Amino acid sequence: MIERVKKAKSVLDRLKNILFSPLPDSLAEGDVDDRIDPLNPFPEPVDVPLKDVLDLHTIPPRDVKRVVEGYLQQAHEAGYSSVRLIHGKGIGVQRETVRSILSRTEFVQAWSDAPPEAGGIGATIVQFSHSLPTPKASATRLM
Repeated sequence: MIERVKKAKSVLDRLKNILFSPLPDSLAEGDVDDRIDPLNPFPEPVDVPLKDVLDLHTIPPRDVKRVVEGYLQQAHEAGYSSVRLIHGKGIGVQRETVRSILSRTEFVQAWSDAPPEAGGIGATIVQFSHSLPTPKASATRLM
């Protein structure tokens, strides 16, 4: 038992030295980019080809709204007439999030549950209107 405690203490000491040791001179404070996460395996954006299906299972819940809105915009601009959003069955939280976004997206014409072979209540089929969204005019300040 004492050996295990000594080994655990040794591991914790090494970890403490790694985490709290000063930065090497090559990474002086002025040279460190605060936006770069050293633990992120993908520091650069990854381009994902646009398809007519978006599976939300791999998207963290805090990012779903932003991802769905961006995806819908890109898919509509690319000329898709419909897309399928896979949100999963669960208790319906993701489905409701997706559908609330659809209800306020001006170029979405209609949506429904997917057919059973395409996910049933675990996916939503979205129909786009045919016209592209018009850019909103920017406000100008009169002097």
